[in-house]
Amino acid sequence: MKGKRKAIVRIYSSKNNTIITATDLSGAETLAWSSGGVIVDADREEAKPYAAMQAALMVANALKEKGIYEIIVKIRAPGGNKSKTPGPGANAAVRMLARSGLKITRIEDVTPLPTDSIRKKGGRRGRRV
Repeated sequence: MKGKRKAIVRIYSSKNNTIITATDLSGAETLAWSSGGVIVDADREEAKPYAAMQAALMVANALKEKGIYEIIVKIRAPGGNKSKTPGPGANAAVRMLARSGLKITRIEDVTPLPTDSIRKKGGRRGRRV
């Protein structure tokens, strides 16, 4: 393919994990992916910035091998009736992608926001501990 090749890097970041997926511009073909769980052994460390940085580095290296140096980043939090803010790994992942030599052309927030949500889980009186 002539010219510069682009990819879309989707970062799903919750308080429990960070998942990074790189696709082509249509989103049909996955070029590379990684998550915090691939990097660390302990479940509690999957969402930490270190795990997200290492996962982003794995994806960046895979993209460079395929000849892609320009990316669009889309960040997503759980959304819906759950948390609307991305987890701690999102910022670290974006910084690592930029540091690895990939050119970021655009950063978008694609968290799904409800217009009128269904009820949160936990019942009428909330979760009783």
